[in-house]
Amino acid sequence: MRRSMVGGVALVALGLASPAMAAVEAQHVAKKLGIRSDPEAGLDVRLGLGGLTGSLGDDTKVGPLLGIVAEVTPWKYLGIEAGYEIQRNAIDKSRIGEEGEGLWRNGLGVLAKVGPYVEEKWRPFVGVGFGVNYFNPSDGADNVYRNDWTTDVPLAAGVEYRFGHLFAGARATYHLIGGENIVDRPGTNERARGGALNGNLSVGGRF
Repeated sequence: MRRSMVGGVALVALGLASPAMAAVEAQHVAKKLGIRSDPEAGLDVRLGLGGLTGSLGDDTKVGPLLGIVAEVTPWKYLGIEAGYEIQRNAIDKSRIGEEGEGLWRNGLGVLAKVGPYVEEKWRPFVGVGFGVNYFNPSDGADNVYRNDWTTDVPLAAGVEYRFGHLFAGARATYHLIGGENIVDRPGTNERARGGALNGNLSVGGRF
């Protein structure tokens, strides 16, 4: 009878200990993989320059861009960004007959980026994402250019430097733009096609 009770107590103790042991083991494995139990989050502000490519870029110039992006880092090597970007590209006067007109791009999207930390400060990375753009010509160009929603697949590469809770970075991004109905190619009924190639500098914080 006593042996039976001892065996029962041991079995119950083992049953209670197993989840705790599994949790400890899971935490150990997660730590090895760099998965964070308390994900780091932050906010970046970006300034840069960029232009449209392909036939979309034939009659537009390089222009400024501004971005505001929130980021969370659930894994040591993986960051997830979500944000908004606005860009203006001047349109050649020869295309619309007006000086000082431009094409605005408003972009919303998410991007996953992957890269290791070097000496716990430098972080080179590559990234891919998905989003949407809204192209909007200024008033003097809307007789040639049209408002249009497009899909957006950004492909990014860059580097970040960390000092304390602050980050600074530089990146280049090529946006694969789909569904363009912005403007026809001059002298044809074909729609102009292309993407957007941008470069920017960023500053932000992680907490």
